Amino acid sequence: MNQTELENLCGAWAGVTSDVKWEDDLVFSVAGKMFTVFCLRGPDRERVSFKVDPERFLELTDQAGIVPAHYMARAFWVTITEPERFAKKQMEAFVRHSYELVRANLTKKMQAALAAQEGPAGAAPTSKTTARKRAHVRKG
Repeated sequence: MNQTELENLCGAWAGVTSDVKWEDDLVFSVAGKMFTVFCLRGPDRERVSFKVDPERFLELTDQAGIVPAHYMARAFWVTITEPERFAKKQMEAFVRHSYELVRANLTKKMQAALAAQEGPAGAAPTSKTTARKRAHVRKG
């Protein structure tokens, strides 16, 4: 999964923002809480890190191409060191699950606000432009 694919995937979900932190990492957050990190340059370039279920942490880090994430392993984060080992759909599922784990730990009020952004069908807008258009249609 490359940077553009990750931006397109995550950008469609309610409440997601992204910014560059630590000069090298593109960080995706929901309501200010990180759920995925993509390394932009350096020796870890194109590695993807994300949160996993505590009960799956050891299972995943026993697989080739997955290691405990630097500084974040204590919070059950892993890093995909060899992205080519994993199918795009599997990478998308890992990232989506990380988003859901982080979102589930937000306040009930914030969760409700994110659900409202998704609309009545519960599906996230496909882009920020679509989200703005939907918001405009609801108001006017």
